[in-house]
Amino acid sequence: MRWWKVLGLAGVAGVAATGVAIARAERRRRAYTPEEIKQRLRDRVQAAPPPHEVRP
Repeated sequence: MRWWKVLGLAGVAGVAATGVAIARAERRRRAYTPEEIKQRLRDRVQAAPPPHEVRP
């Protein structure tokens, strides 16, 4: 393999690793607190239609 191919592959690997690091940081930044999760679930339950009655 020529040296420029190795350099190119190293560059691609570096870009991919940087993208992964940025994605992880973004997920942490957007993480909800436990209170926010509870409130969102409560809101969804209240907005849901009532369940159908089950006949025996």
